[in-house]
Amino acid sequence: MSPGRDRLVVAGYRGGAFVASRLPARLARRAAAVGARLAVPVLGDRRRMILRHQARARGAPLVGPEADRVVAATVGSYAQHWVASFRLGQASTAMLVDQTAVEGVEHLDAADATGRGTILALPHLGSWDVAAAWYIASRHRRVTTVAEPVEPPALFEWFVAERTHLGLDVLALGPDAGTGLLAALAEGATVALVCDRDLEGTGVAVDFFGERTTLPIGPAALAVRTGAQLLPCACLFDGPDRFRSVILAPIAADRSGLGFRRDVERVTQDLAHAFELLIRRAPEQWHLLQPNWPSDRS
Repeated sequence: MSPGRDRLVVAGYRGGAFVASRLPARLARRAAAVGARLAVPVLGDRRRMILRHQARARGAPLVGPEADRVVAATVGSYAQHWVASFRLGQASTAMLVDQTAVEGVEHLDAADATGRGTILALPHLGSWDVAAAWYIASRHRRVTTVAEPVEPPALFEWFVAERTHLGLDVLALGPDAGTGLLAALAEGATVALVCDRDLEGTGVAVDFFGERTTLPIGPAALAVRTGAQLLPCACLFDGPDRFRSVILAPIAADRSGLGFRRDVERVTQDLAHAFELLIRRAPEQWHLLQPNWPSDRS
């Protein structure tokens, strides 16, 4: 990008955050819905990706009016994700906890009680930012996470600053991220990883919605190496200004004696199946818009 365009991109995100956080919640949601409807006709290849991923989650191809409905619902949900993220700075701790129903809190209680750290593994489902903010608000603990650097660098710096303000310690995706995560878990901290895309291309092969692809190695490797509890989870939209955190039972990450790599492969496959369960709860809230299987790139 040129410097001028860089500044416009950053200003666009900052402006969107400013407007979304200042408008009444109802008007912010309505503005996002209008923007989503305007975006649908110009999606291009993103529409094809949405339909491929939604067909996987639903177990059947989507055509005709049903395809149009699902694409519109998915784009609309993604727009609401951004509204919810932009408005987090305005939400009090008590408000966020009150707005969020929880399933599986006993799994979280048990994991936190071990003192060995907790790994929250999330797909791009619902609002992962709200998931982290709810955990911080309800547990009064900071969370360490990893974020993919984006262009321009000023935009990434703004994202990091916003999340740091919420109580997230953000590590940039790269060779040093694993060391930072291990250090956090060694102190009994909580790590949250959005991990249904293999961004670096170094993951392990899994069956995911009946098709072979790869998922990142990080969550399983951390759990096997440290003994931290690995909890698949998501925070779903559950109505206007309402959320539902769903926390599944921990994935067994004990050493089998077959070798570290085999253990990581087993745990990652179990995580893929857990993600399938979560995504099927609300497939239109699965905000995966990029190729994620080899066949998507053919």
